[in-house]
Amino acid sequence: MAVTLYTIEEFIQRDHGLAIVSVVRPDGTPAGSLVNAGVVDHPLTGERSIGFVVRGDARKVRHLRAAPNASIVWREGWAWVGAAGPVELIGPDDAEAGLDPDGVRLLLRDVFAGAGGSHDDWDAFDRVMATERRVAVLVRPQRLSGNPDV
Repeated sequence: MAVTLYTIEEFIQRDHGLAIVSVVRPDGTPAGSLVNAGVVDHPLTGERSIGFVVRGDARKVRHLRAAPNASIVWREGWAWVGAAGPVELIGPDDAEAGLDPDGVRLLLRDVFAGAGGSHDDWDAFDRVMATERRVAVLVRPQRLSGNPDV
């Protein structure tokens, strides 16, 4: 079965969007970390993308600014799906991305919800995102892979 973005959207529901994202450090070695990631519409192009949110001061952000590509894998037992491709960072320090502060705020909400998240107090959510200078990472999926039906 070929993996599609629809396959990934369905798969994400299995474990709250928990995924391992891999980026490249400046020395060329891989760096992996756990994130919540989901499929979202790019706020400017409408293109379906993979999105996750990270703190603005995270090393992952520095690594992605230097080498803007990522690989993401979601799993449940032995079943898995993955996506890889170039990334775009959109946050309070990314004016060139083309979104005003309100657009960034709404994008962070969309990415959170796309990864299976929900919130009882969106105003509190927005305050935390702003305080931590959170950044939306959007991956343009050029490679999809996996074995979702094991």
